[in-house]
Formats: sequence, structure tokens, C-alpha cells
Amino acid sequence: MTPRPTADPTIGERIRVRRLLRGWSIRYAASRAGVSHATWSRIERGRQAADNRFTLADMAAALECSPDELAGGPTPAGDRAAAAALAGLRGIRQALVDIDLTEPGLTIGPPVAELAAAVELLGTLLDGCDYAGAARLLPGLLRDLHAETAGPDRERALRLLCDAAFNASTLLRNLGHPAEAWLGAERCRDAADAAGDPVLRAYAAYSMANAARSCGSHQRALTIAERAVDDLRRHLSRPGAAEMAGTLHLICASASRGRDRIDDSRSWTAQAVALARRTGETTTLGMYFGPTNVDLWRINIEVNQGDPARAVEIARRANPAAIAAGLRQVFYYTDTARALAKLGGKDREAIRLLLTAERLAPQHVHTSADASATVRTLLERSSRRAGGSELRGLAERMRLTS
Repeated sequence: MTPRPTADPTIGERIRVRRLLRGWSIRYAASRAGVSHATWSRIERGRQAADNRFTLADMAAALECSPDELAGGPTPAGDRAAAAALAGLRGIRQALVDIDLTEPGLTIGPPVAELAAAVELLGTLLDGCDYAGAARLLPGLLRDLHAETAGPDRERALRLLCDAAFNASTLLRNLGHPAEAWLGAERCRDAADAAGDPVLRAYAAYSMANAARSCGSHQRALTIAERAVDDLRRHLSRPGAAEMAGTLHLICASASRGRDRIDDSRSWTAQAVALARRTGETTTLGMYFGPTNVDLWRINIEVNQGDPARAVEIARRANPAAIAAGLRQVFYYTDTARALAKLGGKDREAIRLLLTAERLAPQHVHTSADASATVRTLLERSSRRAGGSELRGLAERMRLTS
């Protein structure tokens, strides 16, 4: 089918000008946006319409501007938030490169008390899956904390930097950038090592293992987490140590399953279950370790590398509301939906859970590769009776087509 010419040729011109200002080729810019270079070229020349808000959001994110700046008109709020989160990735990456603790900071930051409040806000934004808000806050916060590590309140600044870098890694991982998430985890480790706190070192090891796992490096994740568990054994009397040990056991369980070491995975899970019975539900370091989070991990492990029927069985017993963090709850709903979709015959329930996840955390769902794959699976076998307009509406909001 011949592409429809754009009704507004100035859109293509605005795109071309922004691309040239950055010195990028069409092929490079198109690769950043996830569109073909031929499509990008046709849009720039006004030979293909660029009024699809999803295409505009992708191109705006690639050019690090808002869709409004390209279209010259309003864009729906949900799309603006997702585009803003993705557009902020470059700034976070640059900040992570800049905050090398072997080099002096380049800024003069606000007092550490204000930075502590900003780190707390960052955690709240991530718990609520406000990725755009977190992306706006992170670059300046990371640089300010880095500068303060050379000041009189160095120890506190290092702890706060460890937390901020951990959250940067989490954000990058959840937005589908695991290599950059590894860089964030390394900065978290550097700050933890400089602080000399064994619990913070375990916290950083969790971040690194999770980033490695997201890159598909299950053996590396297992090595990091196992070593951290061993290092933490002599510090279990410290506040937060038991919770961090339990969380590391869960990483080991997942990484072992990724290595097809089923018995090892079950052993790590059993140890995490035992620790969770001792600790109960906790909020230590924002990890939310406890019986509920163990169940969420078990669901994820089973749906990814095990038995989706078992994942659904665990989900039936779990209560995600026991964890007051949207970021944790959204994994329950999306992972259970993925398991139901894999089993077949439960498409209505899978769609309902995905819609619940979207209401809870639209930015997460709209940028999740796992959620996208599940919606595509449901679309391929959908009928009006199995999903109808609700499924098609979700697919449109996620920029998917049947």
C-alpha cells in the first residue's frame, strides 16, 4: 500500500532540522526510534504521513524532544509521559558516566538534607512507576550527590548516592536498557564500597546481579549473588542484613533456573521462604522482602523458565496488596497474565489482569517487552468473545497492531 502523504509538510521539516542539529544520519536516527530508515526518510520529505501519535512519540524520543515540538499540536498525556521517560535516558547515561568517584564532582549541590529528600522522592516516584518523573530528577541528583561525596558529610552522601544509582539502574532496566542498568549498578557498587557498609555492598550486588540477569548473563548474576550471600553471612546481626540475604537468595534462584539448575533453584527458593518467615513483610531499603515478595519472585521464575500452571497456582494464593508499591504489584499482574496466556483458555482473565496492571502503572506496561509479547500472543488468537475492544484498545495504547 502506498504511504499516505502528510497533510502538514512542516512536520517532516522540523524532524529533519532537529536531526541535522545533532549531526545524525537518517539511518542512525531511525535506529534510535525503532523505525526503518526508509520510513524516516519518507516522513522527512513529506511523502508519508507523520500524524500517528505513536510514531511521533518514537521519533521525538529519538530526537530528545517532545512530540508537540514535532507536530506543533497537543499529544495525549500518556504518550507524553512515556516519551519523556525514554527521552530522559540519555541524560541519565551521561550522569552515570560523569559520577566516577575517582574524579571530583563538577557541581556545587544543595545541602545534603535537601538531597536526602530528593532521594526519598525518587524512591516514591519509582514505587509509583512514574518513570518520566524519575528520569527528570535523576541526572541532576546524581551529579549533586557525587559532588557532596567530597564534602564534610561524605558518608551520608555516599549512602544516598548508592541509593540513587540503584534506582537509576532499576529505571533503566525496566525501560529495557540493561547495559545502561549495569553501569548504574556499578556506580551503586562504587558508592557502597566507599561507604564500607556490608549491607550496602549486598544491596549493590543485588543491583548488579539483576542487571546481569536482564542482559541474559545468568551465570554472571549467579556468581555475583552467591558471592554476596557468602560475604553477608558474618554480618547477619546488622539491621537489614537478613532482608538483603533473602533477596539475594531470590536472585540466585532465578539465575539458577536460567542456567537449568532446577534443584539449585528450588534450594535457594526454600531458603528465601525460610528467611521470609523470620522477617515477615518488610520495607528495608525499598526491597519489600517478605512472604509476598517471595511469591512474586516464584511466579516470575515459573512463568519465565518453569511451569506457568504452577505460576498461576502461586498467584491464586498471593496478595499483591500486601506490598504498598505499584512497581512490585505491577509485576504480579503482568506475570500472572503472561502465565495465563501461555496456558491458553484463560484469555479473558489475562486481559483483565493486564488492564489492571495498566491502570496501576501505565508507563511500565506501555514500555514492557514482556507485556507487549503477551498482548501480541492474545491478539493473534483473539476474537470478540475472548477480548474484543478492550484488548484492541490496550494494543493501540501499547503501539501494537494485530
